[in-house]
Amino acid sequence: MRYTEYLLPTLKETPADAEVVSHRLMLRAGLIRKVAAGIYNYLPLGLRSLRKVEQIVREEMNRAGAHELLMPMVVPAELWQESGRWQQYGRELLRFKDRKEADFCLGPTHEEVITDIVRHEVRSYRQLPLNLYQIQTKFRDEIRPRFGLMRGREFIMKDAYSFDLDDAGADAAYERMYQAYRRIFQRCGLNFRAVEADTGNIGGSSSHEFMVLAESGEDAIVSCDSCEYAANVEKAELRAPATDEPTPTEGLKKVLTPARKSVEEVAAFLNTSPQKLVKTLIVQTDKGETLAVLLRGDRELNDIKLCRLLDCAWVEMAGEEVVLKATGAPSGFAGPVGLKLRILADREVQGLADFITGANEKDAHFTGVNLGRDFAVEAFADLRKAVAGDACPRCEGRLQIWRGIEVGHVFKLGTKYSEALNAVVLDDQGRERVLVMGCYGIGIGRTLASAIEQNHDADGIIWPLPIAPFEVLVVMLNPNDAEVKAAAEQLYAELLGEGVEVLLDDRDERPGAKFKDADLLGIPLRVTVGARGLKDGQVELKERAGGAVAMPAVVKAAEDIAARVRSARVHG
Repeated sequence: MRYTEYLLPTLKETPADAEVVSHRLMLRAGLIRKVAAGIYNYLPLGLRSLRKVEQIVREEMNRAGAHELLMPMVVPAELWQESGRWQQYGRELLRFKDRKEADFCLGPTHEEVITDIVRHEVRSYRQLPLNLYQIQTKFRDEIRPRFGLMRGREFIMKDAYSFDLDDAGADAAYERMYQAYRRIFQRCGLNFRAVEADTGNIGGSSSHEFMVLAESGEDAIVSCDSCEYAANVEKAELRAPATDEPTPTEGLKKVLTPARKSVEEVAAFLNTSPQKLVKTLIVQTDKGETLAVLLRGDRELNDIKLCRLLDCAWVEMAGEEVVLKATGAPSGFAGPVGLKLRILADREVQGLADFITGANEKDAHFTGVNLGRDFAVEAFADLRKAVAGDACPRCEGRLQIWRGIEVGHVFKLGTKYSEALNAVVLDDQGRERVLVMGCYGIGIGRTLASAIEQNHDADGIIWPLPIAPFEVLVVMLNPNDAEVKAAAEQLYAELLGEGVEVLLDDRDERPGAKFKDADLLGIPLRVTVGARGLKDGQVELKERAGGAVAMPAVVKAAEDIAARVRSARVHG
C-alpha cells in the first residue's frame, strides 16, 4: 500500500475531548473518527487492525469447535419480554417502534435471539454439544459514553453461546472457551489476567473476566504473588482472619467528638488509628429493608458481596432522613450499641476488642465497645473490598492490586434463558431436558484500544505485530532522488512478494515529518531508504518497540526482514 494513495489523515494536535491514551492516539493516527457521542467511524488503518483481531478470534473459536452465524442487530420486543429483560434492563436498552407500532430494540447482547434459534432447530441430545458465535455490532445507550472505543454506545463484539444437556457438559464447554480466550489474547500480544468476576445483569452461576493490564484500566483486580488466583476486586475472596477471641479490657464510655464524623477526623481527635474504629453503615436494599453493616474503620464495603449475602439486587447507602430515623443522629455518628436494626458485620470485626463506634448521638462516640457485651451481630461474613497485602484465599501468598481493562467475559448461564424461552431437547430416554447454557463475549474494538493503552510511548502507538495494521513501513527519504526511489520501490515490491504487509511512505515530505508519523502510527518495523545508506549498500531497519537498529544489506534486506516478520508472527 502506498501512503500517497491511502486515506491516512494524521493529526498533529490532540483533540480536546480525548481523555485516555488510546482515544488520543487512535484519533491522531487516523484510525477512527467520531460520528456522535460513543459512535465512531473506522478509517482504513483502524479497520485493518480491527479485522486482524477478528481473524484471531475466528480462528480460535473455530479451533474450539464453535460455529459462526450472524444474528440481526434489531430484535423484536417479544423475545426480551419472554426472558423478562424488557422490563429489567435499564435505559441502556434502546427501544423503538416500527411503522406498525411494534416494539423493537437494538441488541446490546443476543441471549434471547440465540435461544430462540436453538429452541426451534435443536430437538435431540444427539445435536449437542453446540456452540454458536457471531461477530456483530451491538448498541448500549450508555449514560456517559467516554474514552473512545473503551466505552462507546455502538461497538463490535464477538458473542458465543454454548448449549449442553447437563452441567458437566456446560462445564466442559466453559473450559474450552476459557482456554480459547487465553490463546486469543496471547496471540494478540497482550499482557492480561483471567480473573474471577461477578455475573452482573446477564446472570448465571460463575464467570471470569479477561483483563488487559494497564494503568488507565477502569477496573481494579487482585492477583496472588505466589499462585494463579486472580479476581475482580468486587469478587475477590478474603481468607477468614485467624484470631483468638478478643478479651475486653475497657468499659463502655461515651466521649464528645464535636464536628468530627469521618473515620480520619475521629481517629485524629482521639489520638488513635482508623483500625481501632468500627464504622456503622446504614444501608437499604431493593427489597425495602434498612439494616446496619459493620466494618473496620479503614475498610470499604463490597456491595456485591453484601448483595450475595442478602440475596438482593442492589444495596445503597441510606439517605440522611433514614439515618436520622434509624439512629436518632445525623450520618457519621451511627453505632451498633442500642441500635434497633438488623446488624451484619465483616469477619474482621469479630477479632476486635475495645474499639470505637458512633454513639447514635450528634457529636458523640463510644470507646471501649465490645461484641456480645455491648451489642449483638446477626451474622459475620466477608463483606469488604480486598486491598494489597491481603492473604491469598488459595495459598500462603499475598494479593497484589492491578488496574485492568475488561476485554472478554465468560459466563456459566445455567438455565436462566433456556427455561424462560422453553429451549428443551429429548434425552436418550425420551424425556424433555432444559438446555444448560454458557455465554462468552469479547469486545473487538475494546481489545484494539486496550492494546494501545498497554503499548505506547510519548511518540505514539507501539503495535504488537499480530494486530498491527501493517508489519513493515518503508520510508522513502527523498522520492525526487531517482536512486532512492528505485531502491525503495524495489524493496517494497520484494517485501510484498515475500508476503509481508507493507506500507510505502512515498510522500514528498521532510524526513523529520515522516519519522514523526512513523512513530505515531507504531508499525513494528521501519525501513529507511536514503542516499547515505545506499552509498554503503545498506538500509536502516528500526524496531518500533525498543528502538533497536540494524543495517541490512540492500540485496538481502527483503529476505532478512521477511524472515524476522515470519518469526514474530509465530512467536508473537
